Amino acid sequence: MTSAIRLPAAVLLPGTGSDDIFVRSVFGGPLAALGVPMITPAPAPGAGLAEAFLAELDRLADRHGTVLVGGISFGAHLAAEWAAANPGRCGGLLAALPAWNGESGQAPAALAATVTADLVAAKGVDGALAQAAAGSPEWLAEELDRAWRRHGAGLEAGLRAAAGRAAPALADLRGVDVPAGVGGCADDPVHPASVAREWARALPRGRYGETSLAAMGRDREALGRATVLAFLRAL
Repeated sequence: MTSAIRLPAAVLLPGTGSDDIFVRSVFGGPLAALGVPMITPAPAPGAGLAEAFLAELDRLADRHGTVLVGGISFGAHLAAEWAAANPGRCGGLLAALPAWNGESGQAPAALAATVTADLVAAKGVDGALAQAAAGSPEWLAEELDRAWRRHGAGLEAGLRAAAGRAAPALADLRGVDVPAGVGGCADDPVHPASVAREWARALPRGRYGETSLAAMGRDREALGRATVLAFLRAL
């Protein structure tokens, strides 16, 4: 069945404080099963994080023509923002764990990013990691340890930039008329599944897929599969 589906390359962006390694662990298998090439730009740590990713999407679209775009959390926000602004170059959207729509306000993920930035400012990356690990599952603590160290001195500024940046409003999403898969986790308080369902309802060709953080703890691709399967239903 999938052999008849011809899809363009997918460009996938990581969330705040995350990295391209995590994105590949989530989406690599599901997209490989469809024969879709995957491009995962590394973050450019610091206050210009969002602008660097958007510029990279422009560059890759210039090179490849139409592309699928997507990402996880803040990466999903940026992908949807780019898709809304580039209707002729976006062939589809893969949005995993969107955290809010419109202004960030009191969204849990925005508050968490700000608190983490304050912690990094006060205790440095090592101190922030020690505190974060104390309240996180082992798999998540390991992901944070690698990704936060890669961001290094740019981590605080990147967190603050993401926390203060508006995501596409629901009205913006209604203009993204491409196949769109939106993935949520039923047990994630930081990225409420209700937000992902709102995105899927707003997107004209949106479909929603769901998994759990517990499932991701056993298999990172659980989130990728939920998002990609939703996308396939949207085709």
